[in-house]
Amino acid sequence: MSLDEVADKEASSPEEIQLVQSDAKFRSFSPPPIPIPAAPSIGSLVDSVSDERLDVMASHQSENGSISTASSTVSSLESEKAAYEFLAQTPIKSTDAHLVEFSEAMRTVAKALRRVAEGKAAAQAEAAEWKRKYELEMAHKQQNKIKGCGSCISNDLDKLASQLTLDTAASDQLGCCGKHGICSHEVLQDEVPGPIPRPNHKMVGRKASFKLSWGCNGDKNGQHKHDFVSFEKGDITTAERSNKQILLKWESQPQTVLFITKPNSNSVRVLCAEMVRWLKEHKNINVFVEPRVSKELLTEDSSYNFIQTWDNDEEIKLLHTKVDLIVTLGGDGTVLWAASLFKGPVPPVVAFSLGSLGFMTPFPSEQYRDCLDNVLNGPFSITLRNRLQCHVIRDAAKDELVTEEPILVLNEVTIDRGISSYLTYLECYCDSSFVTCVQGDGLIISTTSGSTAYSLAAGGSMVHPQVPGILFTPICPHSLSFRPLILPEYVTLRVQVPYNSRGSAWASFDGKDRKQLSPGDALICSISPWPVPTACLVDSTTDFLRSIHEGLHWNLRKSQSFDGPRD
Repeated sequence: MSLDEVADKEASSPEEIQLVQSDAKFRSFSPPPIPIPAAPSIGSLVDSVSDERLDVMASHQSENGSISTASSTVSSLESEKAAYEFLAQTPIKSTDAHLVEFSEAMRTVAKALRRVAEGKAAAQAEAAEWKRKYELEMAHKQQNKIKGCGSCISNDLDKLASQLTLDTAASDQLGCCGKHGICSHEVLQDEVPGPIPRPNHKMVGRKASFKLSWGCNGDKNGQHKHDFVSFEKGDITTAERSNKQILLKWESQPQTVLFITKPNSNSVRVLCAEMVRWLKEHKNINVFVEPRVSKELLTEDSSYNFIQTWDNDEEIKLLHTKVDLIVTLGGDGTVLWAASLFKGPVPPVVAFSLGSLGFMTPFPSEQYRDCLDNVLNGPFSITLRNRLQCHVIRDAAKDELVTEEPILVLNEVTIDRGISSYLTYLECYCDSSFVTCVQGDGLIISTTSGSTAYSLAAGGSMVHPQVPGILFTPICPHSLSFRPLILPEYVTLRVQVPYNSRGSAWASFDGKDRKQLSPGDALICSISPWPVPTACLVDSTTDFLRSIHEGLHWNLRKSQSFDGPRD
């Protein structure tokens, strides 16, 4: 109702007129709606609300001359302001769930990076294997093509093979011999393709070629039978198998022999000097020895100035291109040391027994002249002993392998708890399949050649060295059901220390080169493409059985007497 309408009314008391005028005046002085800015802070919101409410209350006081009508407004203002101040002072507390979620996310990222690194290592190994197979296939095709051209070309090839050297990788493929066996260039080819750097003037630049063939039923006639599976009439049968004894036949006369000897042994030093002189004077063989042995021989007699040695690690990498044969004087440890000098191909090894057990040293040192004559003239049986190729992947390396070269071992890799008093906690995978968690003193990953070493002491089985496999043997596991395994040789094993492990683990390779494995680190093991060919005194099986009979006295027992009860 307006003031004019109030004035027109006839019956209006003075009190009503005063109340109406006061109400109208109050509405005319009411403030407009307060605009709220976008996303204000709590502090600014409290201040703005307080100022606006105070202005409204002040206008009420000025117009009405009393604060009685605004008492409720003041009380609501104080409660609302106190609420806003409480919200401003209350911190936003982070819950443990956020930290757990962040930790799980970082762990997932770390596992993904580790899988990438492992995939890269596997891809590199697979690429190298396919490259090797491709080179072998091309060499075989070239040989088959040449064989079809007639006997005259064959005679030319024989003449050419006698003049070949290993100065380039291309000459290896041209000199490939083929015929029912494995050519020497397939076993002792260069690990890195491309031209070989110019050797030192002391190095011998000629290397003998040889051929490996399968012996049939113990006959050293070079013939062999192929293993195949028949599917006739829907039935699967296996054809007659040969004994797969490998024979080595020289295609050209060996020229260079490398001697590796057991240190700190007077008898070994005397025998080495005698054998070196005999090979030089009677066989006209060039002799390489270790720098330590060279110094000892020259100190004893200056007439040994014909021996050769190496001066640095770069020359060691080229030894396999110069040495035709390795002679070891010592025990199995000397053979392990000789194999560790060759990161790629290894020449045939003739191991003379001057140690204690001798699982890999079948030749008697007293008959070294006859033994070396048989080996140099050939053919002779050999055992191809597989090696493990090991990569250590650090957790901090993300997607890269550690800078060290791959480690090759002939016996075993051991992962143990070191000096820690806690159980070793290891996660094991075979290719992409989870194997088990090892909780105990450790784990042994062994070749079949190493089955008679640490793995045997830990409860593993003795395995013939030519059986293709990898031994998986726990060390004092805290479980009654954890038994050793024998896995196929084509698998890749991965052992890693989980993040929740109480301590670090330690890895040793053939008993040396110990490396610490911290939580998050991993060790990858697979069979190396470069085996160690060791010469046999008789054949592989006879030498193996002799070693476990004489070295371990396997199943040696007093025979039962005949003067007892009978059926």
